[in-house]
Formats: sequence, C-alpha cells, structure tokens
Amino acid sequence: MKYAYIRVSTKEQNLARQIDAILKYAPELKTENIFSDKQSGKNLERKEYKRLNSVLLPGDELIIKELDRLGRNKEDIKEEFKRLSSAGVILRVLELPTTLIDFQGQEWVRDMVNNIILEVLATMAEQERRKILDRQREGIAAMPIVDGKKISSKTGRPTGRPRKEIDYILEDGETVAHACKRLGVSRTQWYRATGSIA
Repeated sequence: MKYAYIRVSTKEQNLARQIDAILKYAPELKTENIFSDKQSGKNLERKEYKRLNSVLLPGDELIIKELDRLGRNKEDIKEEFKRLSSAGVILRVLELPTTLIDFQGQEWVRDMVNNIILEVLATMAEQERRKILDRQREGIAAMPIVDGKKISSKTGRPTGRPRKEIDYILEDGETVAHACKRLGVSRTQWYRATGSIA
C-alpha cells in the first residue's frame, strides 16, 4: 500500500504544492492515504503522523516531498529513517532520488548511498530550523517598545500575555505565604510588586 505524509509549519501555509508533487510521482495514490499536519517540525509528536504510523505495515511505501517535512531535528530524522527501514517500510523522498530507485536485491547499496545523503540533508534541515529561530529572535528584538511592551509591526498590537491586574494587599491577619497562594503568585512576584524585602 502507498501512503504519503505532508506537513507545513503553520495553519496559514498551504499543502497544495506538496500534494501536487506527490500525486505527480504516484497518481494512483488514494486521497485517504494522504496524511497531513500543520505543525512545527521540531519533533515527531504530531497527531496525523502518529496516526499514519499506526497503519503502516511491512512492504508499504511512504512518500514525502522533502526530508524536512518529516522533521527538522537531525537526530530525529535519522532515527525515524532507520525505524521505518527496520519496520520494512519503504521511504520515498522525492528530493532524494536514490530512495526512488528499485535496487532489486541490492538494498545494501541503496542503504549505503541513502545514509550518506541523509546525513547531509538532515544537517541542512536542522540548520534551516536554527535559522528560522534566529530570525524570530531578531524580529522580536527589533520590535519597538511602547509603554514597556514590545509592539508587533505586523498587527500593531502588544506581544505576549496581557498582565493580570492584582491587588497586592494582605487581608487581616494574613501572611505573605497565604496571600501568594490566594492570588496565585510567587513570593518573588509579591516582593517585586510590593517593593518589600523577604
């Protein structure tokens, strides 16, 4: 049986490009055998990917467009590649032509070549994730600050959680420990807000 897995990182992104490429390679692929997630590739904890793994059997083929659709963590990608191979699942990666060749009894040649290419591509996928995180940090650092809050240039709204308004007042006979518990704050927050010393 043939299956496909597609992934994008956010809900706003479109899956069509990956679906088109996979169906061009395997036009006989059934729609119900295409599994998709709109979630980060930082790890393999994804709902549809887990569901896909629950139906894969030895001899099945799993098609993905690019290696980084599987994930962006180098060690996760390598381990998943090995796990699928050990389970008898044939992984076809469209950007990795050696995975598309039928080696007819010479699978050891395919494995050797794929392992070399996998190392390079997994490293590139992980580097790309690091670049994305660096760009996010740079974007946040560059945001203008208004009234002590960073303002998104895209939406014009403050970023982060809104501050909870809390009355830092001890009730009659109440200790700081009890007040913190009642208000749901830490002692550090209490002392910082009240300016008192522990």
